[in-house]
Amino acid sequence: MARGPISQFMEKHYLHFNAAAMIDAAKAYENLINKGGKMMITLAGAMSTGELGISLAEMIRQDKVQIISCTGANLEEDLMNLVARSHYVRVPHYRDLTPNDEWALLGKGLNRVTDTCIPEEQAFRRLQNHVFELWKDADSKGERYLPHEFMYKMILSGELEPYYEIDPKNSWMVAAAEKNLPIVVPGWEDSTLGNIFAAFCIKGELKSCTIKTGIEYMVYLTEWYKNNSNGNGVGFFQIGGGIAGDFPICVVPMMYQDLQLRDTPFWSYFCQISDSTTSYGSYSGAVPNEKITWGKLDVNTPKFIIESDATIIAPLIFAWILGW
Repeated sequence: MARGPISQFMEKHYLHFNAAAMIDAAKAYENLINKGGKMMITLAGAMSTGELGISLAEMIRQDKVQIISCTGANLEEDLMNLVARSHYVRVPHYRDLTPNDEWALLGKGLNRVTDTCIPEEQAFRRLQNHVFELWKDADSKGERYLPHEFMYKMILSGELEPYYEIDPKNSWMVAAAEKNLPIVVPGWEDSTLGNIFAAFCIKGELKSCTIKTGIEYMVYLTEWYKNNSNGNGVGFFQIGGGIAGDFPICVVPMMYQDLQLRDTPFWSYFCQISDSTTSYGSYSGAVPNEKITWGKLDVNTPKFIIESDATIIAPLIFAWILGW
């Protein structure tokens, strides 16, 4: 592959420490894909609001990722950025904000994520109006879908297109919907749309069973892993920590130990980008070798941990894999 200027810069300058770990991880990711292996990417935090879609969407289009696990926040925030970007407010001095400053932002309908405020009316409510109709239609027909399936329906219907405020090629959710990419969304209930759905259930306008649950996501993931882990296997590229990573990585020991499927392959690659303090017993801070004792990784699984800010590192690794 001909390397672009970003990759050339990385190859020349990133030779030691976390920088070298990043290059090693990128090369091993690329090697797995080139051999015909598959990759899961997990998105924690607010990577969508950090606009990871600029590089992740192209990763999806070029088949460099075959399945994604993400928080409900990342699922919806990519679409919020798509339809309300001009209404976002950046607060570069966010570390200096007082409680009264924060209260003033709330009064303006601005919900802050680090240095970026998401506009409630233009982002949350704009999505709510459209997804509610899909929830209501399924509810009335006794149909049930996973959270990301409702989002795919909304995207593919074209109803959001009049609101697009960024180039849709920079939305990873649009790219995923167009490919019908498998997505796992553990803990969707704690997202903004999850809260909105719960409110409609409390008011008696929807039934809670209309949205499939996290357990059903694990069943969905089990079938996917069973059908895709042969050959060179499935790698695990984890951005941040938390439930987006902890939930899907457990599918391997669950299949091996609880389903007694003794031929279940371990994850064939593991990389985590994390700024969490190294700490045994902490999922986000544990070193990869601890996962061997839990039946998630093999002794010989290529393992990498990059101790840095994922909003900086993930786009660079994706740029390497894309040859940028």
